[in-house]
Amino acid sequence: MKILFVNKFLHPNGGSETYIFQLGEYLLSLGHEVQYFGMEHEGRCCGNRVNAYTSDMNFHGGSKLAKLTYPIKTIYSTEARKKIRLVLDDFRPDVVHLNNFNYQLTPSILLEIVKWRKETFSECRIVFTAHDYQLICPNHMLNIPGTHQNCRQCLGGHFINCTKNKCIHGSAAKSLIGTLESYLWNATGVYNSIDTMICCSSFMKRMMDSNPLFSNKTVALHNFIQHSEWKETKKKNYILYFGRFSEEKGIRTLLQVCKDLPDIPFVFAGTGPLAAAIDQVPNIRNVGFQTGQNLEQLIREARFTVYPSEWYENCPFSVMESQMYGTPVLGADIGGIPELISVNHTGELFESRNPDDLKEKLLALWNSDERVADYSRNCREITFDTIDTYCKKLLQIYKNERGNIHAEET
Repeated sequence: MKILFVNKFLHPNGGSETYIFQLGEYLLSLGHEVQYFGMEHEGRCCGNRVNAYTSDMNFHGGSKLAKLTYPIKTIYSTEARKKIRLVLDDFRPDVVHLNNFNYQLTPSILLEIVKWRKETFSECRIVFTAHDYQLICPNHMLNIPGTHQNCRQCLGGHFINCTKNKCIHGSAAKSLIGTLESYLWNATGVYNSIDTMICCSSFMKRMMDSNPLFSNKTVALHNFIQHSEWKETKKKNYILYFGRFSEEKGIRTLLQVCKDLPDIPFVFAGTGPLAAAIDQVPNIRNVGFQTGQNLEQLIREARFTVYPSEWYENCPFSVMESQMYGTPVLGADIGGIPELISVNHTGELFESRNPDDLKEKLLALWNSDERVADYSRNCREITFDTIDTYCKKLLQIYKNERGNIHAEET
């Protein structure tokens, strides 16, 4: 099978890039042909046979002239259509697997894929993995950055609320462009050409289904995680948070609770805009950004981890990783987080944004060695999809055999 992965970035940049690189490598190992289409970049690490890519668009840099043309290019890209056509004509894929494409590549590439299918009588399927809420929310987070409040005002196609709330970088002009982009492409019905939309949580599926056009196309499929051998690990006396130090991750709420519980030691591993505030709390040890063996050891040795997110998380890798390493999770009851925790078996939930509930649940769990030990042992039963099981389901989707595929809830 020939698979063309489409993603705005073709260099290590975030979750969607890790996703396509790992899938591509694994599918190659199974004997499939894989190529990639996206923007050119000095760090590009994958590509296509004809070396066709769009020009790099850096919204935070570049010349003044380039910035003046960005508003038009973020809505429609003639260049992207021409370049992807070169790849389609050469590679002739069986599947085009879209990932993050709005703004830099634009949905105009869908117009070209559909045109190519008709002109060549191709039965190429179009699959889209939603890594965020972009197709139903212009700022992709269902959250108003200025107030840090979760928001569903744009659901149902009411995209004007993005402009009213200045949801894109706090700018009325940028928010207007995002609003126009959403109205335009939803009005054209271009997304109807997508055969299947993969949502990485049942929560995301419900949000995507708010658009009637998407409701018969979506399938919930949690992200995959690398299998880890079980290791008996002696727990140490600390609670761990690892991830980004930012507002939407619930760090301010967690800091309030940490200050109220000065006798409980916390370890924070990560980086972000609230790092300075973290450093001011005496019972928090900030170890900075950690990866690999160092992070694994921190997770394995923690009594439990806390994941206090306050936005509609999709399928947070941290929640999965913690349990894979035998460490229970106290997570916020929001977005896709509850789908990943077996309550009172591998962890517990608290009401997001509620410091009193977080404090009560955290203190009770800290004072119950037996419960923590039981949860830790139960983590041994966790069966998140590995890349092998995920790809088996993905290939079913590619072949239009997705009837029995759904996100396995813990």
